[in-house]
Formats: sequence, structure tokens, C-alpha cells
Amino acid sequence: MAKSPFLQSIQVLMYKRNYSKRTIETYVHWIATYIRFHNKNHPSTMGNAEVEQFLNYLALDKRVSPNTQALALNALSFLYKTVLNQPISFQLNFVKSRTPRKLPVVLTEAEIEAFFSCIAPRYFLLAALMYGSGLRLMEAVRLRIHDIDFDYRCIRVWNGKGGKHRTVTLANNLMNALRNQINIGSDYHSIDLNNPAYTGVALPYALRRKHPFACRELGWHYLFPSGRLSNDPEDGALRRHHIDESTLQRAIRRAARDAQIAKVVSAHTLRHSFATHLLARGADIRTVQDQLGHSDLRTTQIYTHVLQMGGNAVISPFDNIRENAAIYAIEHSKPSLIEALPLSA
Repeated sequence: MAKSPFLQSIQVLMYKRNYSKRTIETYVHWIATYIRFHNKNHPSTMGNAEVEQFLNYLALDKRVSPNTQALALNALSFLYKTVLNQPISFQLNFVKSRTPRKLPVVLTEAEIEAFFSCIAPRYFLLAALMYGSGLRLMEAVRLRIHDIDFDYRCIRVWNGKGGKHRTVTLANNLMNALRNQINIGSDYHSIDLNNPAYTGVALPYALRRKHPFACRELGWHYLFPSGRLSNDPEDGALRRHHIDESTLQRAIRRAARDAQIAKVVSAHTLRHSFATHLLARGADIRTVQDQLGHSDLRTTQIYTHVLQMGGNAVISPFDNIRENAAIYAIEHSKPSLIEALPLSA
């Protein structure tokens, strides 16, 4: 919980409105940053001009990405409209961030195999779902047991980015591993139900109100449960949350390092690789868009750009020169004896 009573009240309000824990943390972060930027003046004493100044600071001084600046604006819009009942203008005049979007890092299939040979067994299935089904990090760790549909070989993703639902493919090779993981979740479930202090798994507010006993049903429990019980920050109730996403992130970076992959590999790299490999095998871009849950096709098209910019699409004219010229180039790329010697102190 935030230390400031004002920020704590915002957290409580957002929990009551069924915002996700990640969204609450993000909004509170940007609201706190905004308040500190203006020398801890209370937001109710500020308005459009101060919001514009802050957004300009993010774009010009901090050089944040357009998405980050938009997220900060969303947090401040929520603050003024919902918390303070003083909506800011729709016609704010501020410099929009123009930081170019980074091209996605994509692993080759050989690198994928090397990566999965090195990842810790505890995190293998989570990483496999991110690569095999194109899941985002939080979509993977938030999966509930009943989100896995073995009959139709798919995964149902609820409240993904932007609050959207979608259905994604499920690899046949992961079926047995998923059944084993459900058995692990079932064991935790049995232990928790025998604990008199246990109050059930956290549920969306509307469902909690409509089906008050669903929180104790196996299907609603997390597929990848935490190893310990904890108190819910919303109401202090004793629950079992999902696995901490930061541990998965560290495991992915460690596996990439152990596999000696020179690229900068993150959790999202597995999702990027899923999309690029589907397209490389001839999948329709609309199908890939649906699998990824993109609202705008242009977001998905960045993966076609990755393929088109690679060696399979454009042949360098240097590859057409005579063989002896290529050998000459290799020989002259070696450092001379003088260049190889260390500089004197």
C-alpha cells in the first residue's frame, strides 16, 4: 500500500472498481510522480496547465515512449475525473513523445531450442505457453485452471491488455505438462480448503458478488499458484495468489544467458518469436492478429517487417561479387599486428 493517505484512498477506490493490481500500481505511480514533479502540491489545487507541464517534461526531458506518456495521461485523467470530480480538458496542449518504436527482438528456432534446454524446470511450462500460444507475461501467470480447454485444444484469455478476451492455440506437446500442473494446483487447493483462515482465491468484483462461493472452486484457482499464502491488499483476506512474475522474468534472462544467446531476451521476446515464426510458416496475418489480441493490424504488421528486412527478403549486392573479392574482404577485416597490440600506458 502507498504511504500517503491520499494515494491509499485512490488504491481503495480502484480496488472497489475492479481494476487489476498491475493497473492500480501503475496509476498510483504516475499520480505520485506528478505530485512530486509539482513540489508535492495537492492535485485539487492544480489543473490543465500543470498536467501539460508534466506531460511536456516526460516527452522532452525524460524522453519516454508514446505509450508511456499516454499511460501517464490516462492515470491523470482518472485522477481528475473519477477521484477529484474535476475532469481535465480534452484539448490539452502538450508535446507528444516521438520516440520511435523499437523493432522486436526475435529468436531463431535454433535459439528457441537452446533457450528451452536451459530454462529451469519450474518455469519451463510458463515460458512454453508464452512462446507456444503468444501469451503476454501477465496473461500467462494469471491463467486460471478452467482457462485450459483440452477438448478444443485452446486457452481462453480473459481481460488481456485493454480488457479484451480472446482464444489462443494450445500446443499438443504441452497437454501432459498442463495436466500435471493442474494436479499441482489441485493439491494446493485441497490444502487451502483445510485451512480455516483461507478465504478463497481473489475474483473480479462482479463475479464475487454474483457467485459468492466461486472463490473456493478449483477451476477459479490459479494454474500457477504461489508457493505461499498472502494477505489480499484489497481487504486483507488470506488468499493464494499466482506466481510472482518477476521470478519468471529472471528465469528467462538466466536461461538466455546460459544458452549463450547474444540478443537481449525478455519475456516478451517469446511472444515476438511466436508471431514471427507463425508468419514465416505461412500463417495469415489476420490470424496472427487474433492470436496476439491486437486491435490494430498495423501493430501486427511489425512482424512482417522483421521478416522482410532479413536476409531472406533482400539479397546484398556484395553477395554477387567474385569469390576472390570475398576472400579479400575477409582478410582485410582482420586487425593488423599494430592494431592488435595493447596501447602503452
